[in-house]
Amino acid sequence: MRLARVVGRVWATVKDPLLDGKKLLVIQPIDADGSDRGAPLVALDAVGAGAGETVYWSGRREACFAFDPQAPTDAGITGIVDNIARGES
Repeated sequence: MRLARVVGRVWATVKDPLLDGKKLLVIQPIDADGSDRGAPLVALDAVGAGAGETVYWSGRREACFAFDPQAPTDAGITGIVDNIARGES
């Protein structure tokens, strides 16, 4: 699981027909502390995430599994994070 924060939205006037009706969001990958980790990227939203929310996402081939039919994407948002609890060791 990879964590990210939703930081923006993308509109495309021309796109693959399988993306019609789906949201493209800009996400900033983060670590468990909420610190930025790497560069922002565009992800296809499967769960209705909104600005400022913490989400988990998948990449590569797994990114398209949340969509039926499978949509052409390299990053897909598959969940909204309610809480992060870190265990003490």
